[in-house]
Amino acid sequence: VQLQASGGGLVQAGGSLRLSCAASGFTLDYYTIGWFRQAPGKEREWVSSMSSSDGATYYGNSVKGRFSMSRDNAKNTAYLPMNSLKPEDTAVYYCAAQLYGTNYAFPTAYNYWGQGTQVTVSS
Repeated sequence: VQLQASGGGLVQAGGSLRLSCAASGFTLDYYTIGWFRQAPGKEREWVSSMSSSDGATYYGNSVKGRFSMSRDNAKNTAYLPMNSLKPEDTAVYYCAAQLYGTNYAFPTAYNYWGQGTQVTVSS
């Protein structure tokens, strides 16, 4: 059972990136998917989640309107397109999965975690 996050990189402010979260060993569409981020010296912050039941998406206030989530069940992969990036978005981004979960913003509710991918936004 594994989650593999990828797609991070260095981008200028105002730019875009798309993160991917590929699952192996389990079927992702049964799971609520969450994205979290952690900047140096800061606590892990919830970014967004997609419900397993109806695909509804939820976003933290700091990213609402700029980030969006999607999933491709055929590829067993979830995505986080990020637009209008700001320097304060710089962090390691993690994807996570919880089985049929509804505790979207709580890291402890997630069963599986990816290894993280670095996003750096320069000013």
